[in-house]
Amino acid sequence: MTIKRKNTVLLGLLFMSLPAFSQVKGLIQVRAVASDDTQSFQDGGIGLYRHGDSSDSILLSQGIIDFKADLSSAWSAHAVVNVNQEPNTTLGLSQAYFQYQPLVNSRYKWHVKLGGFYPSMSLENPDIGWTSPYNYTNSAINSWLGEELRTIGGELSIKRPGKRFNSKHSFSVSAAIYKGNDPTGTLLSWRGFALHDRQTTFNESVQFAPIAALNSDELRWQANQVLPFEEVDGRFGYYAGVHWDYLKRSQFRFYYYDNNADPSIFNRTTGQYAWHTRFSSLAWLYKFTGKTRLIAQLLDGKTEMGANKLIYNRFYSHYLMLSHKAGKHRLSLRYDYFKVDDDDTTAFDPNASHGEGLTATWRYQLTDTLQIGVEGSALHSFVQNRPGSGFAQRLSQQQIMLNAQWRF
Repeated sequence: MTIKRKNTVLLGLLFMSLPAFSQVKGLIQVRAVASDDTQSFQDGGIGLYRHGDSSDSILLSQGIIDFKADLSSAWSAHAVVNVNQEPNTTLGLSQAYFQYQPLVNSRYKWHVKLGGFYPSMSLENPDIGWTSPYNYTNSAINSWLGEELRTIGGELSIKRPGKRFNSKHSFSVSAAIYKGNDPTGTLLSWRGFALHDRQTTFNESVQFAPIAALNSDELRWQANQVLPFEEVDGRFGYYAGVHWDYLKRSQFRFYYYDNNADPSIFNRTTGQYAWHTRFSSLAWLYKFTGKTRLIAQLLDGKTEMGANKLIYNRFYSHYLMLSHKAGKHRLSLRYDYFKVDDDDTTAFDPNASHGEGLTATWRYQLTDTLQIGVEGSALHSFVQNRPGSGFAQRLSQQQIMLNAQWRF
């Protein structure tokens, strides 16, 4: 088992504080996978699923422990520990932060987060440890957020609860500044979007297939992996978001994110460029009834790396999901579309890609703590740089997963 040094320190402090924790929750999920013979991106292949030609076996897909400690009436500490089996067995933190939420007499509420955490962009991943209660495989948008995006800084949120104003509408605004996340955009440019449920832990790397352009003089120092949470240029990034809820029936979230990276800066020691990545995210959840809901999200942005726009790409994705719960059963169906447009003039490094996927999931709640489920998924993708590495540009993939999940 490999554990990064910084994670070891954080985990040590976490477990030393266990007696003080007021809440400990966990989830263990195992699955059996039948998939095509395409090697996964996790193993340096071109497959866009988490599991590939070496995954036709029973494996640990999620191991999550979620801690919360009330340090005072206003301060709390939060941490999420993830155990992953692929591509290597690792133990690490995907979130670790403090939250300050004072009790106020005002009709407005506010809180501050300090540490490492997800921006609240997703309506698909509200479950323990940023998992989804709908599909086992995340959308292309949230697959990317889970692998390349994390706030490592501070966030201020102010909420206007509808009940306190005798209104059907609730609003909140959030703003954050952070460091790290400078290499964000690397995977979208050289691999494209993917569909999976693998969350990158702090100080972990994500591989991608060998890229012919990395043999060029201009890119020869770039590593064949991304360290998504590395600080490269010393500059602060920022984002801002707005939430609008109507009668707990409709939820709307809009975010603008800009990592403010200097694309001319490169860390030769780690092989990581700073990618100037900025995007807008729009998410909507609508409940037709208490049992049936529609969830949609749209992501639109651009990323730039190198002097004089050596690499400059625009990216876009959206998904539509319909989910229905009947007793102990939940059925969810999701359609994904994703693309990356190559808008630079660097002919030796083609970055265009596009694809679409369909995912259907059935979950059955055996008991309060035990759940089983089946998921089938199919996707088609086109990635322009694949022939340079000896692969076909177009790829069709399918996978079926049997899942068993235990909560504690």
